[in-house]
This record gives sequence, C-alpha cells and structure tokens, in this order.
Amino acid sequence: MKTIPDWALGLNCAITVCDLKGKILYMNEKAQKTFSKWGGETLIGQNLFSCHKQSSAERILHLMANNETNVYTIEKGGVKKLIYQTPWYAEGKTAGMTEISLELPTAIPHFVR
Repeated sequence: MKTIPDWALGLNCAITVCDLKGKILYMNEKAQKTFSKWGGETLIGQNLFSCHKQSSAERILHLMANNETNVYTIEKGGVKKLIYQTPWYAEGKTAGMTEISLELPTAIPHFVR
C-alpha cells in the first residue's frame, strides 16, 4: 500500500482536526506553533472543549450536528486571520470538525470573475 505524505504538515496555515466529542486528532506544525503556550503538540489527544468558552463549544457542536460551516475573521496582536471551521466526514457521516486558520495581509486583492 502506498503511503500518502502528510501534505498539510508544513503548510503556512494552522490546521486542527477533532472528532465528534472534541478530541483533537491532528494539528499540523503551524497549529502546534500557534497553540504552543497551551501545549502545542501535546494538545493532540486532548479535548478542545476544555480550551474554549462554553459559547464556543456550543457553536462547534452546533456546526457538527447541522453540517454547517463557520467563516469569520479575527485580529489578535495586530495579526488578522481568516478562520474556516467545517465538518469532516467518514463514510458519508460527520466525523468531527476541521479548523483552518490563515494569516491575512493588510490588503487583499478581490476579483469578481
């Protein structure tokens, strides 16, 4: 069987994946670095709901239960980010949540095609 490389590991965006109960299954290097003060790589296997406010946990559970995507921007420490949260699937059923966090430049070109 051919091994598929972990293509997301070195991407310049933070990727975190959890299961339906909030157990962190995967964090690429950028996510580990982003969350280093909370444990970085040691967060894998931990429950992400213990790191979030109740309202955030409820939002994530709602997204998974309803197969919805949540997209928003934030700014922390002068760094603007796009946050993209969406369910992932196994055998056609929701299996958990994926969060992708991209740092955004101060100006972004927008094209209508």
